[in-house]
Amino acid sequence: MSSVGKQGPRGQRGSATVYALVFIGLLTTLALVALAIAGLFVGHRKAAAAADVAALAGAAALQHGRPGCEAAGRISAANRVQLVSCETYGAVVDVEVALDAQSAFGATFVATGEARAGPVGPVP
Repeated sequence: MSSVGKQGPRGQRGSATVYALVFIGLLTTLALVALAIAGLFVGHRKAAAAADVAALAGAAALQHGRPGCEAAGRISAANRVQLVSCETYGAVVDVEVALDAQSAFGATFVATGEARAGPVGPVP
């Protein structure tokens, strides 16, 4: 046998380990990116849910003759979100809320949510 044939397999010893480490690194990176995206998504959904509840509270208050934006503000404070804006148009309430959310890596970002609530059908 020639000496080249004997060196071929020995020259590649450990290459599977390198490929496995690269693959594990890529999987770890993808998992961290997915975790960061999931944190953003959760923050946005919390803000959207808080906006929905605030708008519904405001619309219910208007139906009972009370100020809608005042009720939306109370519910927003109870849900630990900031009521950024509130407008009423007849029996319809539009709200925007902001929430200081924290990502999976500790960074803080502002998530916002908007909602509209009022009676079904044409507004008199």
